[in-house]
Amino acid sequence: MMLPLLLAVMQTAEPAPDTETIIARMMQADEARRATLERYTGMRRYRVENRRFNKRAEMLVRCRFSRPGTKEFEIVSESGSAAVRRMALRRMVETEREVSRHEDQRRDTQISPANYEFQFLRTEVRDGRPAFVLSATPKTQNPLLFRGAVWVDAEDYAVVRIEGSPAKKPSFWIRQVTFVHRYQKFGPYWLPVLNESKSDVRIFGHTDTVIEYFDYRINSPEEGEALAQPRQTQ
Repeated sequence: MMLPLLLAVMQTAEPAPDTETIIARMMQADEARRATLERYTGMRRYRVENRRFNKRAEMLVRCRFSRPGTKEFEIVSESGSAAVRRMALRRMVETEREVSRHEDQRRDTQISPANYEFQFLRTEVRDGRPAFVLSATPKTQNPLLFRGAVWVDAEDYAVVRIEGSPAKKPSFWIRQVTFVHRYQKFGPYWLPVLNESKSDVRIFGHTDTVIEYFDYRINSPEEGEALAQPRQTQ
């Protein structure tokens, strides 16, 4: 099914815009969406597994977003290794909370020409929709930036997928980190649905981290109807 769809897109679609145009349209579309996104709440399920020491931990977290980008988190439940929860999961939540509170830090981590050099790679179909694939090279060694590829929806000019690794290793103890971030459309908004990362840590070995996003309630009270259901990790 995928090959005929891809061939049809290649045969009927207009030539891809140049890289500068894609990025300019992406920035403009993102600004327009953010201007109408007043708030949302959503649930997250964080999971970490280390196979070498057979350690696992999980946290269920409620996230509340409010314009212009502030996020607050409430831990609903947690289980598994207390050390993993403290050193990994809680630290991830706290880092995101702190970044969201400071406009300069949000700006410094934005997918934008100020932070990255982009280069057009190809056009491909992603979840049944054509997308432009761009390489992204960070301009600084900010550990919250990444080096990899970005998929931009060819109709909405929204980021639908990111693959890569941190611009700078988080610490000496971490040999390598790779990740995949996936986004899905809810009404006019594109929001994260699944983050997967794999890390190779000295002494501790291979560790997998998964964040699932679900039960979004957008621009409505928390008791409103949920707009997303849990997605299964593939």
